[in-house]
Amino acid sequence: MVQINTGGGCHLDAVMVRQGMEELPLEELDLVVIENVGNLVCPAEFDVGEDGKVMMLSVTEGDDKPLKYPLMFHEATLLILNKIDLLPHVEFDLGKARQDAASLNPDLEIMEVSCRTGDGLPQWFDWIRGKIPIQIDRRSRAGG
Repeated sequence: MVQINTGGGCHLDAVMVRQGMEELPLEELDLVVIENVGNLVCPAEFDVGEDGKVMMLSVTEGDDKPLKYPLMFHEATLLILNKIDLLPHVEFDLGKARQDAASLNPDLEIMEVSCRTGDGLPQWFDWIRGKIPIQIDRRSRAGG
C-alpha cells in the first residue's frame, strides 16, 4: 500500500498516481487498486490511468446522488450499491437509483452488495478477478 498526499487537493491526478506506483513492486502485482479521495465531482473529472472507475454508493447516502452528481455516474464502469442490508432502515429507492444511474450511463454495470451479510460479494470478487489478465506461470512452463 502506498499513501499519496494530495497536498490539500480534492482528488488524485495521474502524476500523483505515477509517483505512487514507483514505490510498488509492479512486477509482483496482478492488480493495483487506486482509491481516489474527495467528493463525487473531482475524481470523475480526472483520468489517473485506470482501466475502469468503480463508484461505490452507500444506501445511507441517498438515492438522489446519480442525478446530483451525473458526471461520476457517467464515467463509472461499475456502480456498487453498498450496505443494502440497511434498506429497511433508510429512505433509499433502489429502483430509482438504478434507473437514474442507467439513464446517465446505459453501459454501467450495477451490483448490490452488503459487506455485513456477504450478499453480492461473490459477484464483486468475480468482477475484480475478471479484470486481472491471465498470466502463464513461468515455473510450470519451464518444467514442460
